[in-house]
Amino acid sequence: MAKRTVKVKRLGVVSVGLFFAVLMALYALILGIMVFLFGDFGQGAGMLQTIGTGIAGILISVIFFAIGGFIGGAIAALIYNLVFAATGGIEIDLEMMD
Repeated sequence: MAKRTVKVKRLGVVSVGLFFAVLMALYALILGIMVFLFGDFGQGAGMLQTIGTGIAGILISVIFFAIGGFIGGAIAALIYNLVFAATGGIEIDLEMMD
């Protein structure tokens, strides 16, 4: 198997932003479901109201986490690109598979 060295000189700002948007949305979904299932139910509210509020909270948190993930990922990619420009990038050794 042949080894090959490549250099990362730039990250795609939008692609990194989208990656982090999806990652954070999944994180919010999993966390929201866990809080919904294992959280303190009710406290005097009706069951349907509690379920509706929980589902709405999950959806809102997924949306906000996705937006925050996109913004944070895009900012990180911009910063990485500035650092890459100043340092010449990062060398990565890749192994080619048959």
